[in-house]
Amino acid sequence: MDPRKTGNDQMTDIKDLFNKYYGRLVHFSYQIVEEKAVAEDIVQDMFIRYWDRKEPLINNEASLKSYFYTSVRNASLNSVRHNKVTEQYRKQQDPAPVQEAVLQAIIRSEVFAELYGAIAKLPEACRQISLKSYLEGMKNHEIALELGISVNTVKTQKQRALKLLRIYLRPELLSLLTIFFP
Repeated sequence: MDPRKTGNDQMTDIKDLFNKYYGRLVHFSYQIVEEKAVAEDIVQDMFIRYWDRKEPLINNEASLKSYFYTSVRNASLNSVRHNKVTEQYRKQQDPAPVQEAVLQAIIRSEVFAELYGAIAKLPEACRQISLKSYLEGMKNHEIALELGISVNTVKTQKQRALKLLRIYLRPELLSLLTIFFP
């Protein structure tokens, strides 16, 4: 954010940042705290602390993204430490797996953000069927029954969606998706 901007310009900037990163950060925090409401609170608090700063912290988007993830990670881990069950678990575990889990959570959040972005570009029928199949785990016949269409239509739309997703997604993301959706 530019310090020369007016209050309204800064408000627009924070809204844009919030809209862009909120879902990703909540998903990331949720993987650590395992409670959606807690994850949402952590991310909202982070944005409030960022907004309350008198001067902008960072002008570079990559650094800002790193700042957001680091802030949310730290707040999420602090929340976990206050949970008795988690404290007992952490005492038994080596800290290295925790760091590995955090890295995996970041990767998973980014992959899902890219996937949702690519699915949003699909035609309506493909998008609807893809969400139900790949993200909700519904079977072809369940989708057909719910949407009132034939199973063959579901299969055709899924094939069409996969062709388009191969175009919209980077190759390295496609290989990561095979890990998340075996």
